Amino acid sequence: MPQPQPAPGGSAAQKGQPTTLFDLPFSHPLRVFFAPRSIAVIGATERPGSVGRAVLTNLTTAPFGGSIFPVNLHRSSVLGRRAYPRVTDLPEPVELAVIATPAETVPSVIADCVAAGVEGAIILSAGFRERGPAGQALERQVLEEARRGGLRLLGPNCLGLMNPRIGLNATFASGMALPGQIAFLSQSGALCSAILDWSLQEHIGFSAFVSVGSMLDLGWGELLDYLGDDPHTSCILLYLETVGDARAFLSAARAVARRKPVILLKGGQTPEAIQAAISHTGALAVSQEIFEAACSRCGLLQVESIDELFAMAEVLARQPRPQGPHFTIVTNAGGAGVLAADALAKAGGALTPLSSETRAALDALLPPYWSRQNPVDILGDADPERYAQAIAILSREPASNGLLVILTPQAMSDPTRTAERVVEAVAGSKRPVLASWMGGSSVAVGHEILTRAGIPTFASPDTAARAFCAMWRASKHLQSLYETPSVVDDPEESASRRAQVAGWLTAARQAGHTLLSEPEAKAVLQAYGMPTVETRVALSEDEAVQQAEQLGYPVVLKLLSPTITHKSRIGGVRLALRTAEEVRQAYRAIAEAAERQAGAGQMQGVTVQPMITLEGYELIVGSFCDPQFGPVLLFGSGGRLVEVQRDTALALPPLTTTLARRLLERTRIFAALQQGAAGLPAVDLAALERLLVRFSLLVVEQPLIRECDINPVLAAGGHLLALDARIVLHSSGVPETALPRPAIRPYPSHYIGNWQLPDGTPVTIRPIRPEDEPLMVRFHERLSERSVYLRWLHVLGLSQRIAHERLVDRCFIDYDRELALVAISREEASGTGTETLLGIGRLIKLPGGEEAEFALLIADQVQGQGLGTELLRRLMEIARQEGLQRLQGRMLPENQAMLRICRKLGFQLTYHPEEQLMQATFLLREGSELIKGHP
Repeated sequence: MPQPQPAPGGSAAQKGQPTTLFDLPFSHPLRVFFAPRSIAVIGATERPGSVGRAVLTNLTTAPFGGSIFPVNLHRSSVLGRRAYPRVTDLPEPVELAVIATPAETVPSVIADCVAAGVEGAIILSAGFRERGPAGQALERQVLEEARRGGLRLLGPNCLGLMNPRIGLNATFASGMALPGQIAFLSQSGALCSAILDWSLQEHIGFSAFVSVGSMLDLGWGELLDYLGDDPHTSCILLYLETVGDARAFLSAARAVARRKPVILLKGGQTPEAIQAAISHTGALAVSQEIFEAACSRCGLLQVESIDELFAMAEVLARQPRPQGPHFTIVTNAGGAGVLAADALAKAGGALTPLSSETRAALDALLPPYWSRQNPVDILGDADPERYAQAIAILSREPASNGLLVILTPQAMSDPTRTAERVVEAVAGSKRPVLASWMGGSSVAVGHEILTRAGIPTFASPDTAARAFCAMWRASKHLQSLYETPSVVDDPEESASRRAQVAGWLTAARQAGHTLLSEPEAKAVLQAYGMPTVETRVALSEDEAVQQAEQLGYPVVLKLLSPTITHKSRIGGVRLALRTAEEVRQAYRAIAEAAERQAGAGQMQGVTVQPMITLEGYELIVGSFCDPQFGPVLLFGSGGRLVEVQRDTALALPPLTTTLARRLLERTRIFAALQQGAAGLPAVDLAALERLLVRFSLLVVEQPLIRECDINPVLAAGGHLLALDARIVLHSSGVPETALPRPAIRPYPSHYIGNWQLPDGTPVTIRPIRPEDEPLMVRFHERLSERSVYLRWLHVLGLSQRIAHERLVDRCFIDYDRELALVAISREEASGTGTETLLGIGRLIKLPGGEEAEFALLIADQVQGQGLGTELLRRLMEIARQEGLQRLQGRMLPENQAMLRICRKLGFQLTYHPEEQLMQATFLLREGSELIKGHP
């Protein structure tokens, strides 16, 4: 079936025209902040040293070409410009207001702005939440007034915003930033002033310079989105102290980091234990580790200092990203090479192992006393030509992922000529090249030559090595997003399982039980496909003996209590019981320990389990809720000494098998699991990945779970077994609307549904998954050129359509930004259960969050059978449920099949002669018959 254009700007791209946001028919909501046509300065004054005077002066002395209107209740002119009492008195509408009045007046000022049709406001005023409850109440008033008129806010308590490219300085800073391609966003206005002063001295330019303040309205997510699409921004730097809306932040960061570097410096990194009650998992996590896990999930690069922030901006903007951790070091001083090697190892990199071919070539070039290993010490008498030839040889080393050239000024050195030869030797390199020209004035010219050539040059080699490792970490995180994961579960079966477990947890919570018993917790794990040891309940000594004899000796007895969570700490676990008498003694000992530690009535009985004699690794898998990021996962070495070993790593759910592998790799025990150790065999890592994926699904699909520990999980060769489990629920006093939500939106399984073709063939319509890439490849292989042309407005070759990087973008989507439905049929008759993708419907949200575009692509063999209509109908329903106001698509006028579907579903059709495209628009109104009648 013919299809519409998926996103605006397609026809412009065909004609070679720009396709930036400013060329699109929908103006970006944040344009009024970064490129306003007119500005009102509310609180403008001539009083020396005042914020109002500084802002007006900055706006009028910078080369900003828009209209500027001072607003002052008591003056008819300010700094020679006519002033107006209120923004409603201005002679023409303004797009942006900059507010510098006392905090108490801001709500009424915002009300005036709404009445005057102002689109955006920068609130410089302080005195809001930072002064306690009264200030928080003022903020609520301001936000209520702004939302009444759709007015967007930056601040309050901020320095303001600069766009040096157009000469906009809407701040009260003492200077104007230089133009450049770096965007800098900061939560600290004072830091903004310091960075601005430093940047002027260092001649560093910016595409945007933004102080975000308290983020009452505009937060990191929308600002990242805007700058990610800004063609004048090549790199984004952040200084943040709080995340705000974690989901919006991570969603935007993941989308933008794929296109351009996003580097951040976080204030407040002091490790403080997360107060996640009494779980092992919570005790092992600290806030900085959680934040680092969030950064790694979306490809952000975190640095430790302001110097490193801008150094990494230069490195990532001017050098290709490494494809592996192996770094090659060439130096004329052994000590400098050792410093670099030490820093490399500590930061997670590795020295490149030199091949025999490389060694032989270096043997032929270098004196016999060269180091014969990496770092490659070419000796203190190395001249520029020796440097160049050694670099040429090392550049051909296939195992190398990057090169560091170190020079120390010695009697025979020529730092300037060596720099020139290095530039020539690495020209066209597809691997990152860094340099360290150590010294002062004698190496200054060489340093300048390398820097001008785009080779980042550091004063010390250890700093250069850490920079390479930071590049590799960022690259590795991004690569994880481009790896196709394995299939773990069938979505329809998962939906059934989710509903069953949700019923159990709801019933327990309604009964006032927030701590599940061990058998109940294991039943939950089993429902999610995680293997557990058989566990039976005994409420008396006799029952314990009876269960033990049925299971077979030896057995384990564990305390069963509604209040005592960690049984082993109070003597509530007895192992390797081999007779009935031992079981009876153990039962009595557990009862005495429970009464001694917690008082009478805290023991319900015991659980009886077979004693597992397999030898293996004891692991922990757990989750807890973080105040900012919601559910957080933990994996690592487990057992009774888990808090002593502290070998764990964190991740944000949900996971794919690829992301699960990355979580495993961040622990020390991973090497043993992968290769075997201490006489134990290697573990089935694929099975462990699947267990982690299922556990992550449990966490995100069951929001009633506050904490969960599986400790230990026994991993023995090909066997995985949860020996103990503990689940704590949120109390009934926490309303469902207040339950923590995952920072990354999980798979929207509630959009799974069934349909059938006219011939009765059953079809499952569900949201796309990362694991669907192979299905997509087979789907594209069967498409006709006609269908491809009508979908993309030109013929797109098969190799382009099925390129891995492209399909990952279309399968591993952010469900907060885009939702794609796939129609799947399953060929059960053959006995293989082979799935076939029949069609795709895609919903793409546009900036601002109220509009979306749709796209359809239907397999040739089922075109004309109603599938396109059904997919678009479902997309309309999803758009309504997502709170969108308008849905539209674009298509060629010759795309008659798509036009018929749009007419049938009530879209308004408009022809745009400048683009030679039809636009279909549907306003999503409550009560629409089309939506109301949808099943």
